[in-house]
Amino acid sequence: MPIMSLSSTDIQLLAEPAGGVPEVINTRQQFDTFVHAYTTASGPLAADAERASSFRYFKGNYLIQFKRSGAPIALLDPIALDEQRVDWNAFNRAVQGAAWIIHDCEQDIPAFVANGLQIDAVFDTEHAARLLGRKRFGLSAITEHYLGLTLAKEHSAADWSYRPLNRDLRNYAALDVEVLIELDNALTAELKKTGKWQWALEDFEHLRQHGLEEKAVHPQPWRRVSHITDLRGDVRSLAVVRELWMTREHYAQQLDIAPNLLLSDEAIIVAAQRKPRNSKQFKAIRLLNERVRIRTGDEREKMFERYASVQRQIKPQVWKEAIGRALETKYAEIRELTQPVEKPGNSAPRSMKYWREHHPERYARLHRVKELIGQVSQDTHTPVEVLLKPQYVRNLCWRDDIAYTPNDIAEFLTLQGARNWQVELLAPSLSKVII
Repeated sequence: MPIMSLSSTDIQLLAEPAGGVPEVINTRQQFDTFVHAYTTASGPLAADAERASSFRYFKGNYLIQFKRSGAPIALLDPIALDEQRVDWNAFNRAVQGAAWIIHDCEQDIPAFVANGLQIDAVFDTEHAARLLGRKRFGLSAITEHYLGLTLAKEHSAADWSYRPLNRDLRNYAALDVEVLIELDNALTAELKKTGKWQWALEDFEHLRQHGLEEKAVHPQPWRRVSHITDLRGDVRSLAVVRELWMTREHYAQQLDIAPNLLLSDEAIIVAAQRKPRNSKQFKAIRLLNERVRIRTGDEREKMFERYASVQRQIKPQVWKEAIGRALETKYAEIRELTQPVEKPGNSAPRSMKYWREHHPERYARLHRVKELIGQVSQDTHTPVEVLLKPQYVRNLCWRDDIAYTPNDIAEFLTLQGARNWQVELLAPSLSKVII
């Protein structure tokens, strides 16, 4: 394992995997060899994946990384392998029942499932570190703390859809799984030592199940445009945002390019503010008339420039026509189209100012509950947001129609999605302070 000492600390730099930098598996024959190796291997499965959401519309995996004791690191190209119709179930059978060691599993599970992979159990290294009270829980940070190693990580925002992947990118990808098994062992020992092992098991299963669930579609995804609140609810401006967003989304999907590479959020907001009604006004908005260029000051600039020919396929006239449609639509119609859609359920408001000014009794209740959870956080060395999701806390304190007995609180938190360990730890004490 090539490790170089860092002069200022005892932390060592892990420059590349012990077994060297692997090639990408992209043929049926290579895949069959890989499956055989992992069938004869044993123990948990270290797993990671790389996507290219900054460059492509497609949100799935462009590279999958695995490691298992007794087998070499595997870098798989799921796009190429799917084209050859490999049998992913053969791999599922090879690792059936094994726990997948993933850093931040909720990010990766949906795409793994989309590839046809079956995940029976997980060990989330990020969540384990959070349970243990680590303030820095990125992969490099926790490998430094628990293993004395820092990873050579320089390509996190790379274009993983581009082929062939050079050696540096393959090295980066392989390092993501190189020490996950050792990290699992170290974190497991610490969780058991601190009495948090059962907490972790419940949370890991909760995270796995949540990752497997089909994600609800946002009722108004165009409202996620950055700085949309700058428009202060102006209906005609919101109509421009909506029409430009929908147009951008249509062409981005069609061309498989990241939407922001066709038209920036900044350009959408400027157009919504100015509402250009003729060619002169439209041409005065440079952001609508120039190709999007990303300036990063590093090698990524060249990666973005690969998409210049795709960007040029969409002419400024496309945006001009979209704005025109929004400006020509009848006011009554756009008011209906831009009316905010209320979220389902009884979610309490987030604004503490609103609580304090309009519901002082509920605000006082929330304050007492937060103080209690803060004390438990200190006593157990567990972050407050890990002890109980802040939205669950707000929802609990917002209610006036429950008795706030330990059983009532336990039932409410369970329905919200709290785990058994959270309910058992907090419900009895909450009933004493919440009334």
